[in-house]
Amino acid sequence: MDTTWLHPRDELVETMARIYRYKMTTTSGGNLSILDPNGDIWITPSRVDKGRLQPTDIVCVHPDGKRTGLHPPSSEFPFHREIYRRRPDIKAIVHAHPGALVAFSICRKLPDTRVQTVANAVCGKVAYAPYACPGSEELGKNISETFAAGADCVMLENHGVVIGGTDLHDAFQRFETLEFIAQTLVKAASLGEIKTLSAIELPERTVPDFAELPALPPSNREKELRTQICDFAHRAYQQRLLISTVGSFSTRLENDRFLITPRRRDRLQLEPGALVVATRRACEPGKRPSRTALLHALIYEQNPDVGAIINAQPSHASAFCMTSAELSTHTIPESYIVLNDAPKLPHACVVADAERIATEVSLGKRPVVLIENEGALIVGKNVLDAFDRLEVLEATTEALFLARPLGPLVPMPESAIDELRKVFGVS
Repeated sequence: MDTTWLHPRDELVETMARIYRYKMTTTSGGNLSILDPNGDIWITPSRVDKGRLQPTDIVCVHPDGKRTGLHPPSSEFPFHREIYRRRPDIKAIVHAHPGALVAFSICRKLPDTRVQTVANAVCGKVAYAPYACPGSEELGKNISETFAAGADCVMLENHGVVIGGTDLHDAFQRFETLEFIAQTLVKAASLGEIKTLSAIELPERTVPDFAELPALPPSNREKELRTQICDFAHRAYQQRLLISTVGSFSTRLENDRFLITPRRRDRLQLEPGALVVATRRACEPGKRPSRTALLHALIYEQNPDVGAIINAQPSHASAFCMTSAELSTHTIPESYIVLNDAPKLPHACVVADAERIATEVSLGKRPVVLIENEGALIVGKNVLDAFDRLEVLEATTEALFLARPLGPLVPMPESAIDELRKVFGVS
């Protein structure tokens, strides 16, 4: 989201509403702030319902300590002020108590972001700050010292998390990504040993430079597909099938051209004009396609029947990607009919290993594959078909987790699978 023209009050309210809507804080928990260039700190108020926060509720604390606003600032203002003092590069702060990160904080463990390249790149260094009473100067000292030592995300013992960023959107994306990784790690821990990436595998490979495509006026079909991709990306975000920093959608246009989501653009804020027309070697002038662009181009080249592609890291399915556990789609008929066997591939980089990955999918036999420490790759006849597979994949894996406390999994017998192959034409 471009926040250039948003007043800090409005930006804080919008961000808190998003955090609250997706259950990453409670009515009374958490606080956000923005540091203005003139030294003013805009911060959420103390004891005001986070679910109904209004711009008029936001408090401004001036450099001389005077404040403007209807309410007192958050009781944890001291640590915001100290972080800004110790880390001049930080211009916004998110503090909240989301469930998975609280689970890590009360077990005194750090979520290991080395399980995904994008998460590791987005979150930066994660560290712990010792416990101190909320709102105390001691807590401010503990947190600010941890930030001063180079941390980007600071876990608080028996408390929650504090995250800094170059602006509020940057801080929010780090926060959301770290919580999503924590949720996935909690699920993966019940499946077995969690696999992390090595120092060689971790660097996020950027997409190669693209030449410029000749500018062409969009056809009505392209306009329709732009709107469709945005609608499904928004729906996927709202259903937590992807988050602001991770996931890509594309659809075939004509000849070797396709439409794909842009790189590092908030998935919930996608608009039709932000999508990128691309080919294997070129894209719209002035735009950056998703890092999966080359992979998608190769899949379209090799599979004329594929009309849409999705890369995503929904938490239940991604838990299988982080462990050696095998995913069984022989659970209910829909799972097998829609997903086929959904095999898991060894870790591969969607940029550097695009040619190898592209050979692993096909609309008939392998419409869904999991990639270790990367996520799901899904193809479909069109965007709706691919999105349906994404939904079914996450619903299937969630059911497998819900079934674990109930007893051993009883898959459909092979005779039932043979019948589904015959009746529904599953390859």
